[in-house]
Amino acid sequence: MRLLRTVTALSWMLSASSVTFVSAQTTNPTAVSLIIRTDDIGMSHSVNMAMQQLVSTGMPVSVSVLFVCPWYQEAVEILKQHPSVSVGIHLALNSEWKNYRWGPVTGSAAVPSLVDENGFFFSSSEALHQHHPVVAEVEKELRAQIERALRSGVKIDYVDEHMGTATRYPEFRAVTERLAKEYGLGMSGYFGEAMDAPQYAAAPDRKADSLVAFINRLKPGLNAVVTQVGIDDAELGALLDMNTDQPLPDMSKNRQGELTALTSQRFSAALKARNVVLVTYRDLIAREGLQSMRRPVE
Repeated sequence: MRLLRTVTALSWMLSASSVTFVSAQTTNPTAVSLIIRTDDIGMSHSVNMAMQQLVSTGMPVSVSVLFVCPWYQEAVEILKQHPSVSVGIHLALNSEWKNYRWGPVTGSAAVPSLVDENGFFFSSSEALHQHHPVVAEVEKELRAQIERALRSGVKIDYVDEHMGTATRYPEFRAVTERLAKEYGLGMSGYFGEAMDAPQYAAAPDRKADSLVAFINRLKPGLNAVVTQVGIDDAELGALLDMNTDQPLPDMSKNRQGELTALTSQRFSAALKARNVVLVTYRDLIAREGLQSMRRPVE
């Protein structure tokens, strides 16, 4: 596991619970470090409002934006007001919500092997792969998403993948790695961080329990937790994931549960009790350098 080096600490105040977080410039080998990555930003207004609540606490976080979605523009305007937040591109080749679909930045005519009969991305990685996507079209579309992000006016630090698709297959992974190198971007998961998302499967009212238990079992070194936040409202509640058989309101309630847990005093107290050092992908890139990245062992 790659470890961050010497310590220079900064304090970040979580206003919601009046607990001070520590964000380290570097850490010693016995320190417990954690990246909080929050995905699907820009997917909807409800998700953006949840992200705004999270970043407004001052907690060091890395947020991954779906630049294929119309609401990415609102996310960008929020993030411009919080320049310390590390921003990533949530590279997307899927669109999974019933009645709310998105398609390629390049336009469906430019990448016909990536879209269904209505011009939208397929709902799952498997559905896309079964339609024999052309690798050159995958590269064209991912490049367009990166370039849209770079034009947005916010500093872009890294890339990751929506639903895992952009790195799930060897030919896709090769494209994503090549583009990240070409554009000088980090890749989430490539810094030796131990990735986890234990709260995802927990019930909405048990997500804080899950996150506290996660913090209590963290090992020294670099760790990462992947989160998805949202506001439980009519907009988010209307979305139904076509890849699950869960009831309609659950996704909205689960994302609200993650937001509530992340901004809770219990979570901040758990971080403080374990002396967890919060870092972002921007921190890692600044101190470790892009040359330190390694493809994760599968």
